[in-house]
Amino acid sequence: MDGLLLIDKPGGMTSHDVVARARRLLRIRQIGHAGTLDPMATGLLTLCVGHAVRLSEYLLGKDKTYTGRVKLGERTSTDDAEGEIIERRDARVTAEDLARVTPAFIGDILQTPPQYSAVQVQGRRAYRLARQGEQVDLPPRPVTIHELTLTPVIKQPASPFVHEIELRVTCSAGAYIRALARDIGEALGCGAHLTALRRVRSGSFTLADALTLDEVEQAARAGILAEHLLPADRAVDDMPRCDLDDDAARRLQMGQFVTGALPIASTGTSSVTCRVYDGQGRFVALGLYDTERALLKPAKVFEQPRPAANASRAACIRKGGAPPP
Repeated sequence: MDGLLLIDKPGGMTSHDVVARARRLLRIRQIGHAGTLDPMATGLLTLCVGHAVRLSEYLLGKDKTYTGRVKLGERTSTDDAEGEIIERRDARVTAEDLARVTPAFIGDILQTPPQYSAVQVQGRRAYRLARQGEQVDLPPRPVTIHELTLTPVIKQPASPFVHEIELRVTCSAGAYIRALARDIGEALGCGAHLTALRRVRSGSFTLADALTLDEVEQAARAGILAEHLLPADRAVDDMPRCDLDDDAARRLQMGQFVTGALPIASTGTSSVTCRVYDGQGRFVALGLYDTERALLKPAKVFEQPRPAANASRAACIRKGGAPPP
């Protein structure tokens, strides 16, 4: 069983909790996730199943889109609602203030990770050190904020002051939305922390295509959970495609090089990583094509995927109906 399973993660569960439950339901050990969500966060979590685990590295680097909520006037130890309040300030922020600070957080910026994060410090996770009361110096690192919308939430209609912010952000991999909320609060001069977060897109995958854990369990009971898996090659669908005849594909799978001009879209570079298909249209490998030498080398080779069957039964489960006999 190989492929990608899109999950709508509920709040209160770690990403590892979701993986553990999927392992029990699919009865397969080889499952991993492509991008951690904090326990407080909800939304799209991509699980890689079977041989698709070997493609998770390509999913980790995809841009992501989140929606969330930020409370002004309070800083917490974790930069979100799960931490202790460490500072309170008067938040006299207006919608004009939000419009003023927003441009500073769009584009290539430097961001300091939260103290409670998985960043490694001399071989130890920062959050472990923070739990022991150690204040660690985490250097800022570059991230990219492609889009950022800050919408003011005013609880008292007669007041001009903003109490909370609804945000929508599209960012590069590695960006912390908790840190973004913290830094926006500092730019406004009042402090802030993240109170809600939902991932709605990761790469080309959207939350609209994800299953809840209840839907996953229902499909597992009906024996059709495998039909909900997306093909493994969806993880690399932004790579150029290379179609080989069966003989060439078989040689590549055996670790041999394939020579000669191949139908690979040019990227303007001397080497191109591509997804390779055999004469039956089956995804068999990732290859590295040397454009100068016209030489295709195997990078990662995969076993043949099992064909999907009875998609109508899966559609019924997604809609909450009973599967056809």
